[in-house]
Amino acid sequence: MKHLRSLREFIDELASIGEVQPIDAEVDWRLEIGAIIRRSYDLTAPAPLFGNIRGYRGSGFRVFGAPGGLSAPEHRLARIALALGLPATANGQDIMETIVAARERPGIAPVMVEKAPCKENIRRGADVDLEIFPTPLIHGNDGGRYIQTYGMNIARTPDGSWTNWSVNRMMIAGKDRLACLIPGPQHLGIIRSQWSKLGRPMPIALALGVEPALPYAGAMPLPEGVDESHFVGALFGEGIEVVPAETVDLLVPATAEIVIEGHIAYEETAMEGPMNEYPGYNAFDASPKPLFQVSAITYRDGAILPVVAAGPPVEEDHTGTGTMHAAEILYQLRKAGLPVASAWFSYESAIHWLIVAVRQDWHATLGVHAGELARMVGDVVFAGKAGFGVPKVLLVEDDIDITDVNEVVWAFATRTHPEHGEVHFPDKPTAALSVYLDATEQHTYRAGKVVYSCLLADRFDGDRRPVKGSFENGWPADVRDRVLANWTAYGY
Repeated sequence: MKHLRSLREFIDELASIGEVQPIDAEVDWRLEIGAIIRRSYDLTAPAPLFGNIRGYRGSGFRVFGAPGGLSAPEHRLARIALALGLPATANGQDIMETIVAARERPGIAPVMVEKAPCKENIRRGADVDLEIFPTPLIHGNDGGRYIQTYGMNIARTPDGSWTNWSVNRMMIAGKDRLACLIPGPQHLGIIRSQWSKLGRPMPIALALGVEPALPYAGAMPLPEGVDESHFVGALFGEGIEVVPAETVDLLVPATAEIVIEGHIAYEETAMEGPMNEYPGYNAFDASPKPLFQVSAITYRDGAILPVVAAGPPVEEDHTGTGTMHAAEILYQLRKAGLPVASAWFSYESAIHWLIVAVRQDWHATLGVHAGELARMVGDVVFAGKAGFGVPKVLLVEDDIDITDVNEVVWAFATRTHPEHGEVHFPDKPTAALSVYLDATEQHTYRAGKVVYSCLLADRFDGDRRPVKGSFENGWPADVRDRVLANWTAYGY
């Protein structure tokens, strides 16, 4: 495992494999940066690094787009893999098993250090000005400039027993004010409610440009009370480096590019939204949201702001949230004793399809039929925080490469019975952003969910099981080897 301890180390590592595109031409923070990031997703192009931003010439500040996007075919998951300490060529199964292995180990707490790059510049009180940073207006229909699209919100319960690190969008509402999306069911919302019950504002720190594993930990649906920074420690076998914030009693990542400190107001709000969101659509209208009153900002010389242009697949809402939620669900399914080989969110489905692969011997092992196994899987998936945002599960056997969307679509289309291939779970807790939800479902965070059975083992004896007519299965090894050896000779 290679622990990249800063965003800058991560950028250097990506650059070494051709996955960073420095952009020296002048670009406009108003929409142009967002459009370039969006286009880079669509082409799986290298991550853009903007160093010449209109209105910020000479500031030294930069913007780094698509930090967790997909990459070139030879290392499609490189940005995810490198962030989590793996080689750039790691595949989806490698990533899943690495996360689950870390999940099974005890957490390791952060380590306090005396000096930190994030303290190179400090502004307090009246000197605070969020507009010194080149925060882009990302989408043409956004309600404002979103500085928080890929950072860590750090908050602690009033009794100090639990610190939560999460990723929730935040929009600039003034030189020392942010408007924040803080859904009540999420952990940040739960902690805020504890402060609200005391009639007190919630201390908070927003760390932007953190070491690359932290946003993935922040996207992971760990149980209530678990500190995400401790999970990163377990992943790498060493604690991350932290320092005290300036104006709130919180620890912040020492190598962060920018840290914004303050309090979430007890009652005061600011208008926030709309913003493109992970289902791929512009999310609702502007509405009053909790107000983040900023008391200090600290930042590195030449600070780099990471930016996600949320929208249709594939972007960081899918690669980050999808990867980490699938890993936590895989951990929970195995903990429940089910014969699960792996789990994966289809990034291309905007994380609306969770793919669960069970071993092909599941029927002989469990002695149940497909509908019963689907019910067992759904009961685990939909029970906790990890399944909160999962509306649809595709249950397949492990002859399917669940990280290949083409194989998943083929299995779903050909193996799910149109009449009795579905197991429904009514009135379950759900995320509110899916566009098919009605107003009541969005308001209550409850809606129906479904497991689609794409299983074969209980329908066919072993010797009658349909065999994939693929290149690997359809031809003898000597013929396959000859074709592969002669491929260029054929004129390809």
